[in-house]
Amino acid sequence: MKEFKYVLTEKKGNVGIVTFNRPEAMNALNEQVVEDVTDALKAFDADDSVGCMILAGGEKAFCAGADLKWIADVDFEEAYQKDYAAYMDQIAELRKPVIAAVKGFAFGGGTEISLMCDIILADKTALFGLTEVTLGVIPGGGGTQRMAHRIGKYKAMRYILTGDWIKADEAERIGLITEVVEDDVLQHAVELATKIANNPRLAVLAGKESVNQQAEMPIAEGRKVERRLFHALFGTEDKKEGMTAFAEKRKPNYKKY
Repeated sequence: MKEFKYVLTEKKGNVGIVTFNRPEAMNALNEQVVEDVTDALKAFDADDSVGCMILAGGEKAFCAGADLKWIADVDFEEAYQKDYAAYMDQIAELRKPVIAAVKGFAFGGGTEISLMCDIILADKTALFGLTEVTLGVIPGGGGTQRMAHRIGKYKAMRYILTGDWIKADEAERIGLITEVVEDDVLQHAVELATKIANNPRLAVLAGKESVNQQAEMPIAEGRKVERRLFHALFGTEDKKEGMTAFAEKRKPNYKKY
């Protein structure tokens, strides 16, 4: 496997582990991070010696969302032309199972990437949230679709329209994640991934594909609508003000409609 700038990779037996490695920015997403994490998982997906994968982060942050230095100055034309947020959708299309092992912050794109995985394990420090509305945009990586599909329209509306954080125990209670782990979440993920990887490979692939017929396929068109609305909001004054205010650590002064 090639070397990546912003992720670490290793194999433990027949389990492939990809770990975000941009600690100076709390594993925030930029174009290179998105490419690295997606390509590393794709490489393990193509590796016949790997039967299951884990996506992990750091102690303080799994992934704190998009780096505003990357997207704050992006306008609609660029967002639409480059199809921002589309590349990492390939994570949801991997054939082998992926387990997210979450500690600390998993905001915005961090929550979206975890929702692309097949199993989400979290320790008690984990905090989830689709916080994009507070910056004048909406999730663009399938967040509105997958959250609504996981926890239902009304709960999803509450979190997406407020941008509120979701603690690990609440995320488990509402069905957003699989399990809150009391001990080492990565070790727990390795044990679970090994158990999956030791099962007959074709049966595991078929099981994932069958479940995803119900869990993923109906929302494919909704993801496209979400992404285009996400792009369109890059042309608004509220988006510019929201991201500028965040960078300047002040309260945003949004346009009054």
